[in-house]
Order: sequence, then structure tokens, then C-alpha cells
Amino acid sequence: MKITDLTPVANPVKSKPQQFTPNIKYPESNLPFYRQLGRTDLTVSCLGLGGGGHISSEDTLYAFERGVNFFFYSSDLHHYLYSSMAPTLRQLCGRNSTVREQVVLATVSYMVKTPEAVLASLLDQFVDLGIDYIDVFFWGWIDDDNARDFEKCIDASDDLRGANSVYQRLIERMFYTSERMKKMGIIRYIGASFHSHDLARKWLHHSCLDVVMVRHNIAHRTAQTKVFPYLDPQDPNRPGIVTFKSTGMHGPLWQAPPDLPPGCWQPTVPDLYRYSLSQNCVDVALAGWTKREQIDAAIAGVQQGKLTAEELDYLNLYGDLHRNRIKVEDVPPEHWL
Repeated sequence: MKITDLTPVANPVKSKPQQFTPNIKYPESNLPFYRQLGRTDLTVSCLGLGGGGHISSEDTLYAFERGVNFFFYSSDLHHYLYSSMAPTLRQLCGRNSTVREQVVLATVSYMVKTPEAVLASLLDQFVDLGIDYIDVFFWGWIDDDNARDFEKCIDASDDLRGANSVYQRLIERMFYTSERMKKMGIIRYIGASFHSHDLARKWLHHSCLDVVMVRHNIAHRTAQTKVFPYLDPQDPNRPGIVTFKSTGMHGPLWQAPPDLPPGCWQPTVPDLYRYSLSQNCVDVALAGWTKREQIDAAIAGVQQGKLTAEELDYLNLYGDLHRNRIKVEDVPPEHWL
């Protein structure tokens, strides 16, 4: 049987999703802990937890108890690292969960090259986590080498997302249905994780893409010229924006570069998250925490609010030192903090 052989049925009446109520009330600041994820109806914590740091299930639950509600999970790349958080995701997002509507579950497939092949990845995720639906499904690692494959996949968005989609009916037949699945569909929104900022800009406002994920940190700031300036914070139809690699790509950015003048500010890891979250329209900074102490520190950092213009300018210099783009002697002394 081909996917196209499935006969569409009338769309069911959608009920309004349960209103999100944060676990914890955080102080008001110019960097709110919760915000709407772009044009979706998802309320997300500005810090998200990905499993790449092999965080334990217990500390994953601790993150949720501290108010983090955006979780990013992979079942087909580095699954060993992600698998340690799976027991808590089953507890929070599984079919018997009483807090499912409080969680934003984002999953990703890095291996899929065709729309049809996504079914195997989705089945893995549904069986692995025992879930009814995924809030955001990401096409992963989009760059110039797989751009044509991505075009084929993204065109299948309407077959994947929302209630009564083609793929929902397939999953129901192979897995089994539920009331939540009927209401939400198997995938609520579609995202893409771009390693090419040019491609991210190209697809930024495409109707088939609800959430865009890009790498961004103080030493790799391409998103600040190729992505973020093309977003309007007042536009209700803009995509949600998630950043990754906030703390470094080729080395830890919280460690001072060798040429940093003595006594200058050395940013902490939480400062690096604040740097990304201080950019235009960034909704979530994804973190790869390994233990709960890092969660506490990151939350405390966010509560300090956005970085000032002076602090942002300094961290640009600090990042350039890490990449050997500048020489200390070429920078006026008053620019160092």
C-alpha cells in the first residue's frame, strides 16, 4: 500500500489545547523565562534541555521541576547519549501522563532523506517514549549537502502535522490511536535544524516550517547577520527560533582565550546562554547540561535579564579572540570590561 492510497476523511473538530500553567513563577524581567514559540501556540521555557550531555533521567525530571519545559530528543544519532533522559520523558510525555500539556517535546531525525522514510523514525520515537504526539518534529542537520533532500521532506509538512494527517492515520494503524492523538495529530509543528545559515534564511518564512533552529554563540555569530535581522518581533506569523551550541563548537567558550588581558570579565556558561537569548527573536537556547547544578546556574543567570549593549559588544570581542580574528593591541583599552 502506498501512502497516497489512503483516503482522506473529514477533519475532526479540534478542541482547544489545555492552557499552559508554569510550574514555577519567575520574577518579571526583560528576559521572560516563558514565551510563545513564534507563531505556534506553544509556551516554552527560554532554556531548553537536549540530551547530548547524557544527562540522567533524575536530573531531567529536576529540570522540569525547576520550570524547564522544552525537551529535545534524538532516537537516531547519538542515541546512547540521549537515552539516559528517556525514562523521564516517558513519565512526562507518555500516554498516562497527567502533565503532558505542560511539556513541549521536540524530537529530531538526522537520518531521513525522503518523506516516506520518516515513518520508521517516528515509529521508533513513539515506541521508545510511549507517546501520543510530538509537539515539534525537526528535520536535522540541514546543510548544503542535503538541501535537495530537505526540499522533498519539507513539502510533506501537511502530511505530517496536525490532526487527521496522512501520517497520523498510518501511525494509528501501526501503533494504536488515542484521544490525544486524534486531537493533536502525531506532530503538531514542523521544525528544521540548520547548519547552513544561508539555507536557514532561505526557509525562514516558509509556510511549511514553524520552528527554525540555528547554531549561534559569541565566537560564531553568522546568525546575527544572516538570520536574526530578518525577523520582526511584532510579527505574529514569524517562526519560532531555537539556538544551539551557545557554549562553544570547537572548544569551551567559558575558558578565557590566551590573549585576554588580565582582570577582564570571563563569562560563565549562563552568560553564554544569555548572549543568545539577548538576540532578536530568539525564543529558546538549547543546553546540553550534564547535571542539576548546571540547571540551577543557568536559571539563575537568565533571571539577571538581558545583557547590556556594552556587555554584548565586549563578548563580541571576547569571541573574536577565541577565533583569532583580532589582536588585543588593536582594541582600545576602554572596550575591555
